[in-house]
Amino acid sequence: MDAVNIALGVLFTTPAIFAAFAGVAYGIVGGAMPGISPSVAMALLVPFTLTMDPTTAIILLASVYVGAEYGGSIPAILINTPGTNAAAATTIDGYALHQQGRGGEALGISLMAGVVGGLVGVIALVVLTEPLAKLALAFTPPAYFALGILSLSVIASLTEGSLVKGLISGVIGLMIATIGSDPISGVTRFTFGIPEVYGGINFILIMMGVFAVSELLIQVSLVDRERAGRDTRIKLPSLKSWKRLWLPVSVGSGMGIFEGITPGGGGAVASFLSYNEAKRWSRHPEEFGKGSIEGIAAPEAANNTVAGTALIPTLSFGIPGSNSTAVLLGALLVHGMQPGPMLFTQNPDVMYGLYGGLFVANIAQLAIGMLIMTPCIWLVNRPKRYRLAIIYALVFSGVYSIDNSAFDLIIVLMAGVLGYVMKLLKFPMLPLVLGLMLGYMVEANFRRSLMVSSGDPIIFFQDPISLGLLVLSGLMIFGSAIWPALKKLYRQRTAAS
Repeated sequence: MDAVNIALGVLFTTPAIFAAFAGVAYGIVGGAMPGISPSVAMALLVPFTLTMDPTTAIILLASVYVGAEYGGSIPAILINTPGTNAAAATTIDGYALHQQGRGGEALGISLMAGVVGGLVGVIALVVLTEPLAKLALAFTPPAYFALGILSLSVIASLTEGSLVKGLISGVIGLMIATIGSDPISGVTRFTFGIPEVYGGINFILIMMGVFAVSELLIQVSLVDRERAGRDTRIKLPSLKSWKRLWLPVSVGSGMGIFEGITPGGGGAVASFLSYNEAKRWSRHPEEFGKGSIEGIAAPEAANNTVAGTALIPTLSFGIPGSNSTAVLLGALLVHGMQPGPMLFTQNPDVMYGLYGGLFVANIAQLAIGMLIMTPCIWLVNRPKRYRLAIIYALVFSGVYSIDNSAFDLIIVLMAGVLGYVMKLLKFPMLPLVLGLMLGYMVEANFRRSLMVSSGDPIIFFQDPISLGLLVLSGLMIFGSAIWPALKKLYRQRTAAS
């Protein structure tokens, strides 16, 4: 009951409820703009939250995540262009329904499935986060080092394409994290005599660059197709429709819980897996790809569930499971809060307020999703040059407002160019962000462990938690990358013979 009282106190004595409503509305609009992912929408807002109360700021950013996951389905259904990566699966049947004149029905199914999935994600977040966080109390420096290695190996092994590219991206992040003062001796490193980086590079600047600026550079290089809008009105599913929808919504929510807890899974993976499973269990699998309402409900429930469950490893261990939770983790650190068990003892108002705020945000999504549909449809069909100009203004005004430093703008531009090149070369962004976020934890605990053991690396294998995490890291890399490569090589040799 204490947790409930704290949550209610935060909601009714602070601007938390208004932040939840505002975050959802902003997130829906951001998600509805093709090319502006939830992480970009959140990163744009982070500089403006630095002067806010920490609880209000975290609720606002988390609510943006919730809204953006639904907002991505709007262009996916109306113009066959997913507003977010997670909405890509929704385009398959959503746009097909829209072409049949049932776009309003598709939007309604997306909204309701998203609300149900979002509430399931919040329940999972409340139930699982604190027990997992208590496990961190048993962690020693070797265990924290091994946890960082596990995080990096899991993300790298789940990236699209090459494991090598994932590892290179992670190493780049680790290299950036070493700029500034040594965590043990305090000696400055790789600063090249530039005073502005003696204290290290603010990871918010890097995230703004690799997410927002790089995406803007990508969008500028793409041809904008002028689209004619349609007068589409949202239509919520009937009770008869729910008889078919409950199973795919359940499948999507279950998949969202699993993928959200798994670092690197994310909404896109959960959406496509739930789409495939919904088709497998459907009584009408022949409708999938041609305008199936089940093909909309499953992925939308999945990606909205992930919006809640992806926070579980972020808040419990400080391991972001997606780009969006990496931005939220950065905001937590900027406001002086360290993820883990101490969050519940030192900042209970933030944790329990976040739970209450996310519950309000998912309920608010239903009302705001219906009210904001018309302006979102109008915005989706605006020429790209106007949208990008507004976003550029938000990025650079927000960055400058952090420290009123022109040098910060240079850092953001350099990070944007780095992110742009990496995207062109198909390098994943999440390992870079994780390397940047976890660099201090990995290095500091590695050094502390060796100081305790007088330089003997056996300490990492003597600690049972550390040993288990290192073994798990090896299994993740072997199972996700090495074993598939060996099977592929075996098939090629078998085919050749």
